[in-house]
Formats: sequence, structure tokens, C-alpha cells
Amino acid sequence: MPVAASAIYFLNLRGDVLINRLYRDDVGGNMVDAFRLHIMQTKELGTCPVRQIGGCSFFYMRISNVYIVIVVSSNANVACAFKFVVEAVNLFKSYFGGAFDEDAIRNNFVLIYELLDEIMDFGYPQNLSPEILKLYITQEGVRSPFSSKPTDKPVPNATLQVTGAVGWRREGLVYKKNEVFLDIVESVNLLMSSKGSVLRCDVTGKILMKCFLSGMPDLKLGLNDKIGLEKESEIKSRPTKSGKTIELDDVTFHQCVNLTRFNSEKTVSFVPPDGEFELMKYRITEGVNLPFRVLPTIKELGRTRMEVNVKVKSVFGAKMFALGVVVKVPVPKQTAKTSVQVTSGRAKYNASLDCLMWKIRKFPGQTEATLSAEVELISTIAEKKSWTRPPIQMEFQVPMFTASGLRVRFLKVWEKSGYNTVEWVRYITKAGSYEIRC
Repeated sequence: MPVAASAIYFLNLRGDVLINRLYRDDVGGNMVDAFRLHIMQTKELGTCPVRQIGGCSFFYMRISNVYIVIVVSSNANVACAFKFVVEAVNLFKSYFGGAFDEDAIRNNFVLIYELLDEIMDFGYPQNLSPEILKLYITQEGVRSPFSSKPTDKPVPNATLQVTGAVGWRREGLVYKKNEVFLDIVESVNLLMSSKGSVLRCDVTGKILMKCFLSGMPDLKLGLNDKIGLEKESEIKSRPTKSGKTIELDDVTFHQCVNLTRFNSEKTVSFVPPDGEFELMKYRITEGVNLPFRVLPTIKELGRTRMEVNVKVKSVFGAKMFALGVVVKVPVPKQTAKTSVQVTSGRAKYNASLDCLMWKIRKFPGQTEATLSAEVELISTIAEKKSWTRPPIQMEFQVPMFTASGLRVRFLKVWEKSGYNTVEWVRYITKAGSYEIRC
């Protein structure tokens, strides 16, 4: 179900109209007065971003010191409306140099009106891609003094770019060296008990690409996911060279991906945009390969002393290593003095965070590191409150390792001129919310 917006308003925090555009005649021009009277003056802006007043619905969002309000008189897709607002703001920022506030709107109201006429037709959202719109709306906005200078220049043949099948890539690109960079970046989220059992674990990942390719290439990416290997399993039952298969959850693709070919061939086929973009996002909830295991032991010796022992073991390959490892071991607020010994890296007491901060610059795989500390506490006259023992937190980055086990089986590039390409593939796993109870 589309948005079918009747009007859109840009208001400041006082409720003054900065810019408005009426797309349909089914609502009156005084709808902003109803929004100001029933929502802004009653201080209900933070309760719910969707309100119904009379026979109209108001979808509103605050960006900086500006409220963007979409008015609809019929049933509409709320998620689509907010998606439109977010993408429209990103479009305005690309013209204004990254700034979007009341001053930017006042300085660029003519450009905003021109863009509003292009990105919404009779209340229905249209193309909001900055790369495409800049091809034929070449007017430059009044940029913030803190923004960077624009680097992209308008190119001809805008009509073909907007109406063609590939709207995210312009024709005529030429590079002396044709290269493709593919990065698989994953974040591990973990909650582990003090005895080593996993209470909650998942991996969120994304595939980032940077393409410098001439012409109009067609790329095909094969992964060792379960969906991608189903077609091969019908032909041959022997295991693949890429190892185990994994099952991706909540997969979302860039608009360049050919979903029809993905459903039939089980591979990711696409004509890439020029430069850097995010090809896909995914999530893994089963079969996660944890990069680190932590075994803490904390003993409270009376009211004024504690013994802390933490063992950290890397369980990834021996030829790999982690960078920037940080282990935050919590201690009580009444800590007076600490004596810390570590087998690797450096550790010290951080009074502002109430923890022992243990940093290891480079942590090899299949190794162990331990921390031993004696903590002296301040003795208070008042009855001591029980210490809640916050979890131990970790930060790290492990190059060439994926916690999900996702691997690129192949990356092929076809282009009618038949030029040679250089493909680069990198993997990196980093900590999301990596916590161990103690």
C-alpha cells in the first residue's frame, strides 16, 4: 500500500511553517493549524509519531530542530511514509553538505521546492536517489561552512539514467585499472554466564563493496549459505570445498540485486553502483563461532578485600590474531587500591568507569591470557550494600575471521568488452555487545 500523501509540512519547534507542499485537494490548507493545536500545544509530540485528527492522519518526525509532517486522508503505509522522510532528509543533506536544520531550509527553500516536486508525484513517492537526482537537478544548495566541498559533477544523459533499467549507475565509466573490493564485516553479540554457558548470542553482518569498473558490468557473488547451496545439493551430494553451510536470517539486499535471478539461481547477481555501497545485511542466530571465551572468578574476602581472576582464551585459528582487545572487569565503587598482574598486555584501575581496564594490542589465536588482581575497598560505617556485579565487557577486532562462518565461494565479473578485473575479499569480526557475567 503506497503513502498517497495529501500534503507535507516542514515546521520549526515553535510550529511555524517553513515549507509546505499540497499534493491533493482532499485536505484543506489549514491542516497545519490542527497539528499545532492538537499535538504541539498539548505536548504530545513524544508519545506517538502517528495521530488521527478528524478524518486525516498525521505522520511526523523530528530531525534536528525541524518537524516533518505528512498528512494523509486515506489508509496509508506508515512504514513507507517514514522511510520516505528518512531518504528525503538524506537527499537534502547531500545537497546542503550534510546539514539539515531550520537555517538550511531557509537558505535553500527554492531548491527544496524543486526537489519536492521531483520526489513525490500526486502524493506518491518517486526516485529519491541523490546520485540520480543530481544528474538533472544541478543547482547547488547553500552549504554549511563546516561541510566538505562537493566532489561529484553532473553528467549528461539524465533522462536515460532515470528511465533506464539501471538507475543507480551511469553509462560511460572508464577506469585504467578495474578493481572490486568486498568486505564482510560482522559484529558478535554475546551474553555468557560465569560458568561458560551461552545465554544469548547472535551475529549481525553486512557485505560492503567498492567497485571501480568500466562500462556496465554484471557481477555474480556466491556464498556458502544454505540457500545458495540448495541448488548444488540437488546435483551432487558430496560436501563442498568451502566447508559447512550456514543459514542467513533477516537478509536485506541493495536495490541493484536481481531478486528474480536470486530466487532461480540462488546466487547474488547485480549490476553494481559506482564506488562504495552496502550490498546486503544479514543476521545469524545459530552455529556462531565465538572468537573469545572468558572465565572469571571473583571472591569477596570480607568487607574490604576482593580477589579477581580472569582468563581469556582465543578460540580462532592459530595463524590469526585479534587487534585492539579491551577487557573491562567491573569492581565496586568503593575501590580504594588495586594490585594487578597480567600475562599479556597492560591493565590498570579506571576510577571513572569503576573497572579494571585490560588492554592487549595483539592477541594471537589459540592462546590464553590471565589477569590476577587484589582489590582493597573503603570500609564504611554504614551497612554495606550488596554489589550487583555488572558483566565483564570486551572490545576486539579479528581480521580474516567470521563468527558466522560465511565465506565467499566465488566473485565473477562479466562485461561485454572482456577486460580483466582484480577482486579483493576481506573479512573482519568485531565485538558488538560482548558481555560475560561474573
